[in-house]
Amino acid sequence: MKAEGEQRAGLLYGIGAYGMWGLVPLYWPLLHPAGAMEILAHRMVWSLGVVVITLLVLRRWAWIRELLRQPRRLALIAVAASTISVNWGVYIWAVNTGRVVEASLGYFINPLVTIAMGVLLLKERLRAAQWTAVGIAIGAVLVLAVGYGRPPWISLTLAFSFATYGLVKKKVNLGGLESLAAETAVLFLPALGYLIWLSATGAATIGSGGAGHVALLAGTGLITAVPLICFGAAAIRVPLSTLGLLQYLAPVFQFLLGIFYFHEEMPPERWAGFSLVWLALSVLTWDALRTAHRNKAQVQALRLTAAAEAAAVTPAVAASPAVTPAPQGLTPSATTPREPSA
Repeated sequence: MKAEGEQRAGLLYGIGAYGMWGLVPLYWPLLHPAGAMEILAHRMVWSLGVVVITLLVLRRWAWIRELLRQPRRLALIAVAASTISVNWGVYIWAVNTGRVVEASLGYFINPLVTIAMGVLLLKERLRAAQWTAVGIAIGAVLVLAVGYGRPPWISLTLAFSFATYGLVKKKVNLGGLESLAAETAVLFLPALGYLIWLSATGAATIGSGGAGHVALLAGTGLITAVPLICFGAAAIRVPLSTLGLLQYLAPVFQFLLGIFYFHEEMPPERWAGFSLVWLALSVLTWDALRTAHRNKAQVQALRLTAAAEAAAVTPAVAASPAVTPAPQGLTPSATTPREPSA
């Protein structure tokens, strides 16, 4: 019962995390007249504040000393911070210029871009279904390029920057909250310097928008940190395959907001392109679930085999004659059977 309760809580945390990420396009327009760069800088500065407070409450500081002794990991964190700043900045700009649907496409194709990067950079081998999904996705991008009259560069930038960010984070191997703290610490001084420069030139909106505007800008820290905390809580409670399915909630919500709330146009050629992307994701999801089911079945079969072997060995050991103790100074040759590994 406790395990079921943990999984149920993890599922709710996961839905909450991806749900908040899916609804975040509703927040950025509230920050008008602040531009995308100013919003991005505030997001970096306030996120660090929220994360530091959270770490203080949780008393999770031991990782900092170890991290500071590893220049390679610090360099990777700087790369991660750079790529996520590009991702955040382009996404905020896309939402506030009426391109929510195209932004959602970036997160739809992100898993496919991640697979392609695994092949190109990590020399990973794909299954036939994965190759099929990648091929369909390439066709979708071509169809969308015709539909938009240009390559969907916003979608591609978001997908490739987030896929790169994920690849770098995998190498850094830090927890979500710790990673965000390190990344925003790297971004803090440049972001703060930019905000000071805006204020000095009279271009900052934080001093002219009233207390409500200041509160909304400060809220960017919560908008960034809270979904990540929920995601971290979900990741330790539910299987990775479940999280893999939940990740599509965010772009689905973004896509629906773009059409029904922001009333963005969707001519037939864009529907055709999105349909191809969804077909590719369906193939990818089917293959992932099939592979996970097969691996689970193999693990269960190995456990049953190991249990059967252990049961067969036990009576044989019980029926064997007693071993005469070895003389002092000599070691008995009999050994205790090991527990079979699963």
